[in-house]
Amino acid sequence: MADLRERASAELASVETSEGLEDWRARYLGRERGELTAVLKGLGRLPGDDRKRVGQAANEVKTELEQSLEARRSDLRQREQAEALDRERLDVTLPGRTVQRGHTHPLSLVTRDIARIFRQMGFEVFQGPEVETDYYNFQALNIPQDHPARDMQDTFWVQPGQILLRTQTSPNQIRLMETMRPPVRAIVPGRVYRNEAIDASHEAVFHQVEGLLIDETCTMADLRGVVSRFAREMFGANRRVRFRPSYFPFTEPSAEFDIDCINCDGAGCRLCKYSGWLEMGGSGMVHPKVLRGVNYDPAIYRGFAFGLGIERIALLRYGIDDIRYFAENDLRFLRQFS
Repeated sequence: MADLRERASAELASVETSEGLEDWRARYLGRERGELTAVLKGLGRLPGDDRKRVGQAANEVKTELEQSLEARRSDLRQREQAEALDRERLDVTLPGRTVQRGHTHPLSLVTRDIARIFRQMGFEVFQGPEVETDYYNFQALNIPQDHPARDMQDTFWVQPGQILLRTQTSPNQIRLMETMRPPVRAIVPGRVYRNEAIDASHEAVFHQVEGLLIDETCTMADLRGVVSRFAREMFGANRRVRFRPSYFPFTEPSAEFDIDCINCDGAGCRLCKYSGWLEMGGSGMVHPKVLRGVNYDPAIYRGFAFGLGIERIALLRYGIDDIRYFAENDLRFLRQFS
């Protein structure tokens, strides 16, 4: 028994890992094949006096080895913790890491420039709710429930028939006119939602900017002057603008406006589909029925409204060919802007 104690103690002193401790425990104290366990199991074959003597000695050795095992395990644990702390220790004498400068999102850059241009023309910038009522998004804009124009906008309903994610920024025309008296000169940029099939040129969540001017004298000529000034400030002093007849329920007359292609100057290329023109947005004179709905007398006041797609402007300004890049948060893309 003394030989077993010395041999086990010597091997235990040389163990340097937790795995080695487990192997040592199984070899000497394990329930199935441990050497000391085998001695204890063989006590029944010894004569009575020898059984008592050997059993007592074996139990003393077992107790001693178990205590030695726990002490060795504690030492190894403290050593491993010390080594881990040493590996994680910070060298405070090293130079600090430079914090990388963030980048403004291209849509934010474009929105900022749009606001700057219209502020220079006397417009104020407002915000409006993204969760809208059916009244503001449709009915107050001369789009009743049975109007075919509703089929043009696949709507995300929060509460069908009543609450929705706004499909356009145009509801802010009504909200502004309800709280202001003419003259009104305002733009409202913001996010809009439509149930679109997502591809390189369409997103279900995108951005628009709504423009509104109400006074006693404005005409379509003023509308043309405002959008022409915007196009030249945004895309260059030589940009030309054309109006095309169109239809919007809340304006009469209505028009879509284009700029000559910034890539080919109107000569025709793939960007403009060889037409020489790029579509920019919709516009028109505010419908008299809309004015009456907010207690503006159409016999006294008149106005125009226009809408621009912010993603469309950003695509043209930066030469981007896929609208999905704006929402993917790919740093390789975003780091190109500042």
